[in-house]
Amino acid sequence: MEKVNRPKIVVEPPGPKARAFIERDHKVSSPSLTRTAPLVGVEEEGVWVKDIDGNIFLDFGSGIAVTNVGHKHPRVVQAIKEQSDKLIFVNSCDFYTVPQVELMERLCELTPGDFPKRVFMCNSGTEAVEAALKISQWHTRNFYVIGFIGGFHGRTMGSLQLTTTSVAARRHFKGMMQGVFHVPYAYCYRCPFKLEYPSCGLWCVGYIEDILLKKVIPPDDLACLVVEPIQGAGGYIVPPDEYLPALAKLCRDNNIIFVADEVQTGFCRTGRWFACEHWNVEPDIITLSKAIAAGLPCGATVCRAELMDWEQGAHENTLGGNPVVCKAALAVLDIMEQEKLDKNAERVGGYLIRRFEELAEKHEIIGDVRGKGMMIGIEFVKNRKTKEPATDLRNAVLTESFKRGLILLGAGQCALRLAPPLVLTQEQADVGLEIFEEALKKVEKEHM
Repeated sequence: MEKVNRPKIVVEPPGPKARAFIERDHKVSSPSLTRTAPLVGVEEEGVWVKDIDGNIFLDFGSGIAVTNVGHKHPRVVQAIKEQSDKLIFVNSCDFYTVPQVELMERLCELTPGDFPKRVFMCNSGTEAVEAALKISQWHTRNFYVIGFIGGFHGRTMGSLQLTTTSVAARRHFKGMMQGVFHVPYAYCYRCPFKLEYPSCGLWCVGYIEDILLKKVIPPDDLACLVVEPIQGAGGYIVPPDEYLPALAKLCRDNNIIFVADEVQTGFCRTGRWFACEHWNVEPDIITLSKAIAAGLPCGATVCRAELMDWEQGAHENTLGGNPVVCKAALAVLDIMEQEKLDKNAERVGGYLIRRFEELAEKHEIIGDVRGKGMMIGIEFVKNRKTKEPATDLRNAVLTESFKRGLILLGAGQCALRLAPPLVLTQEQADVGLEIFEEALKKVEKEHM
């Protein structure tokens, strides 16, 4: 792929080749897939993605926080090739492979908590969440679960009951796991209780303790509480600093298993290896996927060893822990450590947040800028006082940015989520900011 220092648009996307392939796709693919932009990718490197018409885009999405080490990192490619030459598959439910054991050992070392752990390997985030639910129910022999409004945890029938980003994912699926009680997340910009932080006294936690556990669910009937340290698909919502520790304490005080879904926040995305570390929280169970193997299908559920006391055959799969995938994941961990991607995420991500805050001062349609590291949410409004959501303006900015060669992703009702590869430099960040502001100005001119 040719070297560039800014996007290269040779034909307005989607070009003729992209349109032809999209037409072919629409004839055979599931219509349930949401497509953010008409991108038909054919080549990638670092922070750049090339489409089938020769356009080169700056990627501020990383495939939803997946390619944290950058696209097609040479050490990941090398690890895949070397392992493929030796052993591609041995099913982990019947046998053992070296890369899987090595990866599980590393995950036990890296994840928060200085206590013995065990790992269940799988293929995706939703599978990792399913395993967490089953571990919790088996160990406690309890049925009920607490989830959070606006949370996203997957779309299989167990994790789907936890997912409440929109009704589209839930409509008509009456076989979802029962027994989940949803409570408001600490979305301070749009507090569901119509309160103000910090005078609210963190009522979103008090509500669970004083109302839910005293009037609705006996704590000793609960299996677990499942929460994203920073909500992802819900809008990249960062809670107040006291929030996660308060939830962890509530769980400890009531003997509830505390599950942190770090599928999107993990692996240096927020400037720490795991987002829980910002608040010194040690989950009983942590679910992982996305960035773990640079785009290869991989997931893991890491938990306190004593919680994984289920019997043989209680839970397993065929493809989890594939040796090629695990070898790629080991390379990812090495890259993150040696290239100090947590530090780069904190430094360049902090720079991006400051610059977006400056843009918000000049552009009234930006209602809120929030984030940690390179996990940044920008919420669009029609009026800053009323905070009326501006989904149409958000979508227009996304489209105009794409036309100029910048890949962005939507989240929540009216937010953009920025999750660039963690190898992004400040110079490349400036290019993205320049394109973003151009798109912003055009949208304001045409829609305001």
